[in-house]
Amino acid sequence: MKIIDRTQSYTFSKYFDMKIDVRDLAEEFGYNFSRNQLNLPQFQGELNRIKETKERIKEVLPYVSLNSETARREMLISPIIFDLIHYTKSEVRIEYLVKVNEQLQGYFDYLIEKELLVIEAKKGDLDYGFTQLTSQLIALDQWEKMGDQEVLIGAITTGNIWQFGRLNRQQKHIEQGLDLYRVPDDLEPLMRILVQALS
Repeated sequence: MKIIDRTQSYTFSKYFDMKIDVRDLAEEFGYNFSRNQLNLPQFQGELNRIKETKERIKEVLPYVSLNSETARREMLISPIIFDLIHYTKSEVRIEYLVKVNEQLQGYFDYLIEKELLVIEAKKGDLDYGFTQLTSQLIALDQWEKMGDQEVLIGAITTGNIWQFGRLNRQQKHIEQGLDLYRVPDDLEPLMRILVQALS
């Protein structure tokens, strides 16, 4: 049974709203899907801002309501993106419009050097947020501006919880990571994965 009408136009956020199972969406576009512990490589060098960033987030959290996407973005996601730029000197595109075709189009919340895609989970829903991330990783794979890297890394976040996905371009295989990283407690391993993805 087809879940996408190829005569219709779809945005990435529409896949979230449609509440499609991630496996069904991947298969619709000709990709395999599995859930695994990804064991993503972590940067082994010095990260000189981790302690300060972690303390700063812990300091402000008791005084901020995180019940809106804007609050989560400003208080939890932005400090991580700022530090990621500091460590890697990577170019970050925010709310970057991409159109591959009528079924793969919309905005990437954060596209970092065409290698790392980070999106914010709407309404804090990681499950259907991962479906949306899957549609965006597929679009990134098929985008004509992409380079030749074999693996694409994506992350979905509610701000305080992060989850990774990986797309192997040659095998057309998408993996959803089983590990969850909590901010601020797991900030160091989270940042080490993000930095390594851009190294």
